[in-house]
Formats: sequence, structure tokens, C-alpha cells
Amino acid sequence: MKINEFTPDTAVFDKISGNTQSQNVSNASKDNIVNNEDAVSSFSSLLQNKLDEVNNQQIQANNSINEFVEGDRNDVANVMLDAEQAKMSLDLAVQIRNKFVEAYQEINRTQL
Repeated sequence: MKINEFTPDTAVFDKISGNTQSQNVSNASKDNIVNNEDAVSSFSSLLQNKLDEVNNQQIQANNSINEFVEGDRNDVANVMLDAEQAKMSLDLAVQIRNKFVEAYQEINRTQL
């Protein structure tokens, strides 16, 4: 959920008083909003990329196991390494998700 920052339109007051300083503040505020949106998109893309990596490791481990079972592959060590790496990355992703849920619940518990 994204909450937009409220910036009042001060152009009405600038016309009355002839003040140009508030226009600079308003423009800086707009730049801040753009920077915040960039940060949100970069964080979401980073999160998506890491989840894709976890998924790819799961697929690779599954393919390694299937190849070993079918007899196409006979190096048990690499099959086990692929499976363990996929397990560890999934465990890490679950722990990160748990931390996100915990932080979300903590925010919901705060009283305003």
C-alpha cells in the first residue's frame, strides 16, 4: 500500500504575496516524491529479482534430482549441493517473509 505525501498547492498564496521561495520548496517536495517512487520501484524490483532467483534454484534442484533418478546424471554430490542450496535459499526467503509480516503486524499494533 502506497501512501502519497500531501503537499498543498501554495501557488495561490504566491500570486498574492509575490513569494517565489515557496515555489522552490514545492519543487523540492515534488523531487522528493519522485525519489521516493524510484526507491519503492527499485526495492520492489530487487525483491522480485531475489524471489526469481529462489524460484530458479528450486527448479534447478528439481531438474538435477529428476536427471539423477532417470540415470542421465551420476554425480550425487552436485545433486545434493543443488538441493541443499535450493533449501537454504527457500529457508532464507521464508525468514525474510516472516520479518516482513512481523514488521507489518508491529505497525498495525501502534496506536496513533
